[in-house]
Amino acid sequence: MHNVYQQATAQSHRVLHNILVLDLTQALAGPYCTMLLGDMGADVIKIEPPRCGDQSRGWGPPFVDSQSTYFLAVNRNKRSLTLDLKTPEGREILRRLVARADVLVHNMPRLSSQRETGIDVETATTANPRLIYVAITGYGLSGPWAERPGYDMVAQAESGLMSITGEPEGEAMRFGIPLADMTTGIYAALGIVAALLAREHTGRGQVLDLSLLESHTAYLALPASALLNGGEPPRRVGNAHPSIVPYQLFKTRDKYITVAVGTQRLWERFCQVLGIEDTIMRDARFATNAARLQHRAELIPLLQEILLQRDAETWLEAFRAAQIPCGPINSVAEALAHPQLVERGFIVELEHPQLGVLKSLANPVHFSATPVTYRLPPPLLGEHTEAVLRDLGYTQSEIARFRADGVV
Repeated sequence: MHNVYQQATAQSHRVLHNILVLDLTQALAGPYCTMLLGDMGADVIKIEPPRCGDQSRGWGPPFVDSQSTYFLAVNRNKRSLTLDLKTPEGREILRRLVARADVLVHNMPRLSSQRETGIDVETATTANPRLIYVAITGYGLSGPWAERPGYDMVAQAESGLMSITGEPEGEAMRFGIPLADMTTGIYAALGIVAALLAREHTGRGQVLDLSLLESHTAYLALPASALLNGGEPPRRVGNAHPSIVPYQLFKTRDKYITVAVGTQRLWERFCQVLGIEDTIMRDARFATNAARLQHRAELIPLLQEILLQRDAETWLEAFRAAQIPCGPINSVAEALAHPQLVERGFIVELEHPQLGVLKSLANPVHFSATPVTYRLPPPLLGEHTEAVLRDLGYTQSEIARFRADGVV
């Protein structure tokens, strides 16, 4: 169910009402960014190559009636325009769109390719000095690696995050989702909204340069500070916390749970629930977090032995009663059925022209006055081409010629 913050509102109440976004990106980082903008009310035109479209349309299985669930996940609230930017007519159509647009987002690293298709910085910003020009690439627009292609897996590896993810004696491990892509998309959306606000004061647009490498390395804030300022190299600690003890997974009689004992007061409550306030809690080795961190190898087996004596739900009820943060290890299916997410309307439904009712995850930002809206399902390839071209002033005969010539 939807709550009050998720009800559709008049267009004028959308955060990004009247903002036109040109999305020339493919795969995940860019499409995720522009979907977030679309949720906030922007008019997003997704510009795709004719015939093949966004490469992620072919990523799968799983497919739903030939539609990739990967593509469907991050492309709602967009209109699809097919355009061959290698043709003069295609570039002219793009030029007209750029002249009207507020934001252009692309993920093309090579300058030669940008110039060939008419989306380089100079061409775009000359056509529209108020344009917010956003480049999402693997390594950024400058530096010796600027034109190298980038993918999420490579960014996860090169950022150093994989080196601190996994079990202490195991291999470095990738996150279970394309976290570098999605993080860069979020940073890009944040930057775009800030740049639009700045334009209200300056009257001019600007260039936003985002890389998968920097966006993902930014997650190293805590371990980087420990290394740069404290001389402490980070290491893998598996499902435990590098700086807080106990703060990790524990095995109960029937399954694993997670417990986050983040303060000294929580430690005291935790000990009371386990019935160790007169023993382990009074042990000088475990008296403070610093001491517990130093003696982690001695403490955790003692706690684990106690937690194995009861089932997960019994422990979770006891910890919750004591206001100790805890939770089960949910599967994806269990997470999507979480009563809190259900109550807050976190799964939204849209009517798709080919698939019928299509479900996706809601935008996690709840605005009290300008709520996000879910207006359009992920588009079919070129679904809105004719409507967009008519808006640009092209006649029916011109549109027919574009189709015949493969321009759209």
